[in-house]
Amino acid sequence: MTNHALAPASIAIKEAQTLHPVHPLLRRRWSARAFTSQPIAEATLMTLLEAASWAPSSMNEQPWVYLFAHKGEVAFDLMVDCLLPGNHWAKNAPLMLLSLARKTFLANGKLNRHALHDVGAANAQLLLQAADMDIYGHQMGGFDMDKTLRTLQIPDDLEPVCFIALGYLDEPSTLDEPLRSRELMPRSRRPVEAFAFSGISLPA
Repeated sequence: MTNHALAPASIAIKEAQTLHPVHPLLRRRWSARAFTSQPIAEATLMTLLEAASWAPSSMNEQPWVYLFAHKGEVAFDLMVDCLLPGNHWAKNAPLMLLSLARKTFLANGKLNRHALHDVGAANAQLLLQAADMDIYGHQMGGFDMDKTLRTLQIPDDLEPVCFIALGYLDEPSTLDEPLRSRELMPRSRRPVEAFAFSGISLPA
């Protein structure tokens, strides 16, 4: 485990205040937007992708595919250009990923209806591994699908799931409003009782 004292003091207000005890790593992970220019080493990136690879998947299909680019590379700028205007803050991240789902099973070509779920699981493991290494990520569904497919030359059997900006935390003051205020806003979740129900009776 890394030395989390190296992170800015402002991260403290973002640690989740849970109603029930959970692992500290789950409390610490959050979707940051303010990143320093410090690059993410290639070996570190491989560790993050290795963590993603061990996510559970239907029939062990492992339908996840990742495209990645470091800031300064042409591919990075192409990825940023696919984002909707509200996510253009991500241009300051040192690393950009695009997670994709393979739509069909490799063995028989049949539709894999669980592919998006499984890629989400892989993304979650990647982000938890990142948080343990003092790296924070922000998943973005706000992107131009047609432009992404065309610009990044995505094959027909792959579906873009989300872009992920990754980096080391910087102070929220580096962001413009309203993003600065959002970065400082305490995190919250609905209580467990609002979404988990005993037996087979669901609320109307």
